[in-house]
Amino acid sequence: MNELGSLLEFSVPPLELVVRGSVVYLGIVLLFRFVLRRDLGQLGVADVLFIVLIADAAQNGMAGEYRTLADAFVLLATLAGCNLALDWAVFRFEWMQRVFEPPSVELVRDGRILRRNLKREWMTVEELMGKLRQEGIADVADVKVAILERDGKLSVLKEAGRSHPTDPVKCDPGGQHVGEKA
Repeated sequence: MNELGSLLEFSVPPLELVVRGSVVYLGIVLLFRFVLRRDLGQLGVADVLFIVLIADAAQNGMAGEYRTLADAFVLLATLAGCNLALDWAVFRFEWMQRVFEPPSVELVRDGRILRRNLKREWMTVEELMGKLRQEGIADVADVKVAILERDGKLSVLKEAGRSHPTDPVKCDPGGQHVGEKA
């Protein structure tokens, strides 16, 4: 029973936990503000790994497993420096880009789904169709090319000559296709 009671005791004074938590939280917010300026949807593998490592380092700093906050911030600064150095190297050297960045992959060409590429990306036809619908495309035949970009977003070029009643360029003000009779 005494062991169970020790789970509820503080090993670090509560005020110290509040100060540590607040200082580390502010440090992480500032770090992410200046280091990770991209949208969440554009995070790469190295950025996600960086976030996981930062979270682990911050947890140690907040829980008091390091002797001082300075220890935690040295580790946080080291991780931030590594992340910036990797981003710079990937930008500067093409071979690093090939190693650390996934290539863009064509998923649809001339209205035909490239199932081998879908399989390689572990994407189902249903997932692809959902992404196409998000782009306003209901029929894969309307797609000239659909490419899964490096950041995980889908780029879609519509087939020329195929239009929909909602396309503003191909509709008159009454909502009729140009060339259609009412």
